[in-house]
Order: sequence, then C-alpha cells, then structure tokens
Amino acid sequence: MEVKEKNSVIVELHDLTITEQKDDRFGRVVTTKSLSVDDLVNIAVSRRTDLSATTLKSAHEILKNIALEQLANGASVHFGLGYFHLNVNGVFIGDNEKWDNAKHSLSVHVTPTVELRNAVKSCKVDVRGMAASPMAVNSVTDVTSGEVNSKLTPGGGVNIIGTRIKIEGDQAGIGIKLVNETTKEEILVPTTSMLTNSPSKLSFIVPTGLVAGDYRLVISTQHSSSKVFLKKPRTYIFEYLLVVDA
Repeated sequence: MEVKEKNSVIVELHDLTITEQKDDRFGRVVTTKSLSVDDLVNIAVSRRTDLSATTLKSAHEILKNIALEQLANGASVHFGLGYFHLNVNGVFIGDNEKWDNAKHSLSVHVTPTVELRNAVKSCKVDVRGMAASPMAVNSVTDVTSGEVNSKLTPGGGVNIIGTRIKIEGDQAGIGIKLVNETTKEEILVPTTSMLTNSPSKLSFIVPTGLVAGDYRLVISTQHSSSKVFLKKPRTYIFEYLLVVDA
C-alpha cells in the first residue's frame, strides 16, 4: 500500500492523575468518525466507478465467512489489516487431561499487518493541547474474565477507570448506556445496578439480557468539579468495542 503524506491524526491531552506531577498529561487520539463496512464500500465506489456496492459487499461477505470457517478449523488467516490465529487459555494438569469448558477456552489473537503498521508510523500527528472536555475513560475491566477494554459478561461486574465520569444530573439521558453496534439498540444500565459512582471510578453489573454482539460504552453526566451540575450533559463514547459472547 502506498502511504500518503496527507494521513494525519489529532491528539488531545488529558490529566494524568496517577502521578504526583500536576502538569503530567497523557495523549488520546481523537476519533474523527466511525465507519461501517457500508461506509467503506461507498468510499470505494466513489473512487472506483467500475465496481458496484453490491459486488464489493458480496465479495467482502464471502471472504469474511471463508476466513471465519478456516480460522475456526485451526488455520492462521491473513485477512484485511491483520493476521489472525487462535490461542488456548487455561492450564492442563498432566499429559492426558481432556478439554474442560469450565477451565479452558479459545481466544483470537490479531497482529496488525506491515501495511497497517507503516501507515500508522507515517501519520502526521497534530497535538492540539488540552481536550475541551476533561471527561475521559482510561480502562474498562470485565471482572468475570479479567479482560481489559475488550469484553462484557452479562450478569458480571465491570470496573471503569477515568476522569470526571461520576453519574450525576437531572436531565434525560444521564447514565451509562451500552449501544449495540449492529442494531444501534441502546440499553441503559439501571441505577440499581451501579456499585460504585465516583469521579474516577464507576462499577456496575452488566444487564443479564444483553444479547451477543459488539457494544459501544456511552457515559452521559452533568458532573462537574463544583457542587453545581453542568447546564448541559457531557457525553463520552469509549473508543473500544466491547464484545458480548454468544
């Protein structure tokens, strides 16, 4: 892939509250847009008028299903921007222990391709100073599995570490929502499921009826550093997709 010089990202700075230095900051890439397969297809069609959206989507779906089939049968697969292979989780006692779903599991490991790594290295980075909103989420930990920024377990606990994330306010929409990436259905986490609610940490129980799929974590609050609520809620959308397994 030819890496073009026009590739660029924007970085905003946030307070690094875990150090003693008051002026320590950490950078976060600003997500400028969220693109679906349909969005990518439309961009491709606009650049290659000889290819139809139907053809591109059909080809993508066929290749994706073949990649899934082969990966699930033990193959290492290079697809899109990554190399995929399976990992085994859990300890086996002795030489002859059989597979136990209660102790063992499979997971997918993804390694970025050279093209992707080179594209990221070549990006022009524009650091535009402190973020307009001090609100940020640093990590989301699924207590059941111990996985960070990747998973949700229905009925299990979640710990969120961040800045200015306390759920407060009296306007509509305040709270924690889990948005299904495919259906766009919004599931509001009930206040009765909240275990911890502080400016730097939120804990809650994941709704038990959450169907399998990919979810966006969305936090809306009127919390401020003073005792007066913000006039308008701040909303933060976590950049990582969180997976609920079937």
